Amino acid sequence: MSKLVSKKYAVPFVLITSLFFLWGFARAILDVLNKHFQEMLHISIGQSALIQATTYLGYFLMALPAGIMITRVGYRRGVVTGLLLFALGALLFIPGESAMSFPLFLGALFIIGCGLVILETAANPYAAELGDSATAASRLNLAQSFNGLGCILAPVIVGGFLFSTPGSSVSIPYGIMGVGVLVVALIFSRVQLPEISATDGETADSAERSGEGSGRLTDIIRGLWSSRRFRLGVLALFFYEIAEISINSLFINYATADGWMDKTTASVVLSFGALGLFMLARIAGSWVMSKVASEKVLVVCGFMTVVGALLVVADIGWLSRAGVFFCYAFEAIMFPTIFAITIVGVKGKAVKIASSFLMMTPIGGAVGTLLMGWIADITAVSTAFVIPAAGYAFVLAYAFNAYRNAQCTMLNAQ
Repeated sequence: MSKLVSKKYAVPFVLITSLFFLWGFARAILDVLNKHFQEMLHISIGQSALIQATTYLGYFLMALPAGIMITRVGYRRGVVTGLLLFALGALLFIPGESAMSFPLFLGALFIIGCGLVILETAANPYAAELGDSATAASRLNLAQSFNGLGCILAPVIVGGFLFSTPGSSVSIPYGIMGVGVLVVALIFSRVQLPEISATDGETADSAERSGEGSGRLTDIIRGLWSSRRFRLGVLALFFYEIAEISINSLFINYATADGWMDKTTASVVLSFGALGLFMLARIAGSWVMSKVASEKVLVVCGFMTVVGALLVVADIGWLSRAGVFFCYAFEAIMFPTIFAITIVGVKGKAVKIASSFLMMTPIGGAVGTLLMGWIADITAVSTAFVIPAAGYAFVLAYAFNAYRNAQCTMLNAQ
């Protein structure tokens, strides 16, 4: 088995992996903001879902421009631009709180979303390319584990701060985060990240599919969307984001709805219980997929997440609560695995454009959160888990298709 990361790419891999931590932290804070803004601004669950909707609208609108920009200016400058937007949005929480304006908060989150999608558009394919293509899924899962670490720390640090003392200032954690991100931007502005030219071993078929033969943007896009693998991968990530983001968004509401735990305890359990399990499962998944075909692992995980979500919908006491943690454990490998499978055979400039389309998919989280919030407002939070159940079901169907195609390819190669 090839090494996950070759020695010459070790330092770039460490640097780029640090970004996974940053956006994991930023995205996980949103799950705390839902409950905090419901109380601070006296809004409903459905209205607080606009927090995710606005942030991931930034992802959707900025993703393709991000891919085009990174194609033209390179990974390093793209990363610095994303970090600067991230910092700007975080610092705008200071005037937002001064005015106690929900629209201004949403505007700041939209800018953060634009910054984060640039970082993700650059970092995901970059991490996948830093080594042998056979280990891309495993390598990306390892990098994404640090995303999980950021997800663990954000709810307990920020949630502990906001929920421990009534009237706590939301601008303090965001202000600190904004300054910290500016420091990281300064570091990246001074380092060199090698541009990866993944053309070795490229077949004529893959070059045609990627559109790299001409290099024109329209040809690249046409080539990508002519690939059935790519189209299904985009859809699978969209439905995965529906499930993953909406569950995170309503976890605290679910945990506090029937007195299971208070909001401070719920934020700690979200951090160390749910998201801690998520991170450990992602690390374990990286190891498992270095030995077992990623498509096979995805099938098992898809099935288990469907079971977990349906247990929550059934609302049968401790078993339903366990179902939530089933979802976190078995969804952990989904994003990086689907991402890696989708960009197999895509080369050169087309990788960055492909990544930009894939990074539009968090808009699914906005759709899922809005639907879950609406259902929770008129029925119950547990009933709203029918939305992530549907998302996981699509991923399961995608996994079966990917596994079948991988088996056919293996047989044809023999």
